[in-house]
Amino acid sequence: MNRLTKAAVVALALSTTAVPMLAEAQSRDRREHRQDRRDDRRDFRNERRDDRRDWRQGDYRSRGEYRRDRRDDRRDYRDERRDDRRDFRNDRWDRGNPNWWRGRSDFRGYTGARRGYWYAPGHGYYRVEPRYYGYRWRTGGYLPAQYRNYYVSDPYFYGLRPAPRGYRYVHAGSDILLVAVATGLIASVLSNVY
Repeated sequence: MNRLTKAAVVALALSTTAVPMLAEAQSRDRREHRQDRRDDRRDFRNERRDDRRDWRQGDYRSRGEYRRDRRDDRRDYRDERRDDRRDFRNDRWDRGNPNWWRGRSDFRGYTGARRGYWYAPGHGYYRVEPRYYGYRWRTGGYLPAQYRNYYVSDPYFYGLRPAPRGYRYVHAGSDILLVAVATGLIASVLSNVY
């Protein structure tokens, strides 16, 4: 086998194992989020049930105290739901926030744009040929082979659908490209991500 064939076989093997693992991790996160919401609703129902039982048994001094307690329960429940939504929203990329990347572990070494280098989250800085620095990628073009290994580890974070079979999302400068693994054909471009 020549080197190109070996590289294609390795890339195909990686794509067939890595993509399902990533999809499973994303679905696990969604399941955990749904389970947390379910637990919150169960706790709220139990608190309300306890309040009604206490009211029937005469543990409250007045109706006003009972209402205050119920109102506090509702307020706590709303606050928990708001926090859950906020946490879930923070797990996504926000194009309107210029500092969205701060605090993310895959941007640990990122210090901004450097002339002659690209940054790929989770991979770090890597040198590029001068002709590709500031290059505008277009659908239908080809990404050179030496830049196809900087895969996007979490497409869900960027609001991207899972890549079709035989394709991968790749970091190229500040863009994310949907690239055919075997040929480097660019199927889609998400420009100026960071």
